[in-house]
Amino acid sequence: MRCGKWLLLLLAIFAFNLHAVEYTLPSQGSRIIGKNIIHVSDKTEDLESIAAQYNVGFLALIAANPGVSPHLVEPGTFVTIPRKLILPVVDYEGIVVNLAELRLYYFEKGKSNVHVFPIGIGRVGRETPLMTTSIRNKRENPTWRPTKEIKAEYLEREIELPDVVPPGPDNPLGTHALRLSYGSGEYLIHGTNKDFGIGLRVSSGCIRMRPEDIVWLYDKARVGETVKIINQAVKISVEPDGAVFVEAHRPLSRTKEDKDKRLVSRPDELLTEWLGENSLHSIRYRATLSVQSGIPVEVGTMPL
Repeated sequence: MRCGKWLLLLLAIFAFNLHAVEYTLPSQGSRIIGKNIIHVSDKTEDLESIAAQYNVGFLALIAANPGVSPHLVEPGTFVTIPRKLILPVVDYEGIVVNLAELRLYYFEKGKSNVHVFPIGIGRVGRETPLMTTSIRNKRENPTWRPTKEIKAEYLEREIELPDVVPPGPDNPLGTHALRLSYGSGEYLIHGTNKDFGIGLRVSSGCIRMRPEDIVWLYDKARVGETVKIINQAVKISVEPDGAVFVEAHRPLSRTKEDKDKRLVSRPDELLTEWLGENSLHSIRYRATLSVQSGIPVEVGTMPL
């Protein structure tokens, strides 16, 4: 009975913060934010529904829980929700998209916080490009004008798209869109009319968000605000107490041949040498790169 009461208490605490995406920026010298959550399934469910419940990405949840079936989570299973993160190496301003971790960061101007969201990005052959740009304009209930390339792709599946898809339930842009200034303005951060695809590489190059997330970002972000799209598969932080953390994600596939291969980031030679010189765990560092859990792992402590 006592264990049951503790479990109910823990679940109540976690339920209070299920949809929080706001983190306080770390103290000077630190780049780690948040804490991981343990979800204990009380019924048969799947990782996609758990990902939506906690507003994390599908692939991120799979990576953090090796051995757990994505499609059948048995009652009583402990599922790690990856809420502990290392901030990417970037200026803390505006919108930052890290493609490798399938996350969007929003740093509110004048505030010491950051909001983190799971996203869908461009699939292989339709990659979301790296860029430093800004928001060109904002559109509520946007229309969709599929390009010739997209229309040709749909025709291969025997689907003929119209030149213009009006706002509504059939519009894949959802209810809100932020158009970026990059190129000819063909890239958007937008919502979706589907129940899947967040935390996956599924788009034609745009950045896809859950419907409630894009509404929140649409209301906060300003026209002209900075947008940076980066690709950092490995993030490292040396904390003020000397602890060295590494967070590794699977590198993005660039070709169809690489899509089904196991890709691993190469160890940084300088970091490997530094770890060895300071009697730290270079083996643990290499293992973290290989496992790709997407969760910060302490690989040693730097002598102070």
